Amino acid sequence: MSLVPYDDRDGWIWLDGRFTPWRDAKVHVLTHALHYASAVFEGERMYGGEIFKLTEHTERLFRSAEILDFTIPYTVAQIDAACKETCARNGLADCYVRPIAWRGSEVMGVSAQASTIHVAIAAWEWPSYFNPEEKAKGIALAWARYRRPAPETAPTASKAAGLYMICTISKHAAEREGYADAMMLDWRGYVAEATGANVFFVRDGVLHTPEPDCFLDGITRRSVIDLARSRGVEVVQRHILPEELTSFSECFIVGTAAEVTPVSRVGEYSFTPGVISLSLMDDYARMVRREPQPA
Repeated sequence: MSLVPYDDRDGWIWLDGRFTPWRDAKVHVLTHALHYASAVFEGERMYGGEIFKLTEHTERLFRSAEILDFTIPYTVAQIDAACKETCARNGLADCYVRPIAWRGSEVMGVSAQASTIHVAIAAWEWPSYFNPEEKAKGIALAWARYRRPAPETAPTASKAAGLYMICTISKHAAEREGYADAMMLDWRGYVAEATGANVFFVRDGVLHTPEPDCFLDGITRRSVIDLARSRGVEVVQRHILPEELTSFSECFIVGTAAEVTPVSRVGEYSFTPGVISLSLMDDYARMVRREPQPA
């Protein structure tokens, strides 16, 4: 299957306050963000014409920028409106939405306080992150080579471009070995997350999920916790050692792109998608599409 490059498509991208033809939305090769990773972004999904938890995503974009020491030159309300307008301008009702903010090309060096801050928003059709048949039976994850860094060594509370370098490397390595993704540990050796999604485990009807103290407390993660608690499922947030995985019966990952995806294997540990995983997968699908939950 041939890929359609993301720089060669029809449509419109919101760039610095105005709509630009898709192919003309460009930055210079000496843009600071390209050389020093001074960029923050969000991943959002629109379902049936409504972007799920849009304002929460936009507010996180602004917090991420603040952590990277720059200010987005718009308000949260303006970016919310621009995200909706971008989807409408491209005729999309079910799609992926990508806002990004970055330092421009005025300064080339580590210190770039005089750089202009740019913002762009793109939206495109995007089906299930994983193959639907593979997702139904549970995906397999390898162990990642790299670990999530300590908060004292990187801006781990931000959704910053530079933090995803080790995710790309880890996911590439996993895919070459026939896995769908990779599970990352943190710098202490505790289970952290997949390369782009948070993780949950089930033991005796109780959900266990890693404490998000060195990676993002995802918006989807929080939504799934609320769904589980509404079902009367206990949720425990704590540090989890890799060897504990032998005691869990179910595992699933969650994220804007992954939604709720059951996991059949993490390295040498196997799981069977069960009642809790599959119920929450269905509950989440209903919630984002604003369908009634089961009584």
